[in-house]
Amino acid sequence: MKNEKHWALAGLSVTMAIVISALMAACSSSVPDTGRGKPTATVNLATPADNPASASQAAPTPTDVWSALLQRTPFPFATPLPPPTRTILDGTYAKLDPKEGTPVPCRRCPDYKPEGGIWKLQLDNGVFRIYHQVTGWRSIASFTVSQDRIYLFNDPYCPDAVGAYKWKLESGTLTLEVIDDECAIHQRAVNLTSLPWLSCRPPNGEAAVTDHWQKPPGCL
Repeated sequence: MKNEKHWALAGLSVTMAIVISALMAACSSSVPDTGRGKPTATVNLATPADNPASASQAAPTPTDVWSALLQRTPFPFATPLPPPTRTILDGTYAKLDPKEGTPVPCRRCPDYKPEGGIWKLQLDNGVFRIYHQVTGWRSIASFTVSQDRIYLFNDPYCPDAVGAYKWKLESGTLTLEVIDDECAIHQRAVNLTSLPWLSCRPPNGEAAVTDHWQKPPGCL
């Protein structure tokens, strides 16, 4: 009797083993062969936008940085933002600082430090934007114009300072003369007044239509 039970249990175990083996073979046959015996890589189905780490990390171009700056607006640190009113100075300007040599990176260099290369300046409905193409340094602030004076404020590098300048705009050339400005240990004044700013606006309607005119560096 004991022998019959033993063989019955043994037969049941063999039958179960056969069934399990068959099920495993069936499951494995439904999976595409990706190289058995080799480690399989995890497939990431996220798009580059969903997974920035998988996208190429290209450095932003000067155009990218300038375009991003144009989307920003000042913060009213100590003075309310002026109304978005167009002024006689509104426009984009550029200058080419002739200093030679590559600026040395540093963490304690004064902001607005005049460096060689192209600088861009935009005055637009009460918003002041400035950008150095070589280093990528930029800033944004508020401004107002009263007769022949322009006032700068709400600059993140000197949120409590108000800069006052006398301006002159002739034949597309903007020159600034400092009256009082302590921003960035006076470096903002040095930067803004060291060279004239050339307008990126075409000199006449024909030049605007044909695009045949001598554009200042940085206006291309």
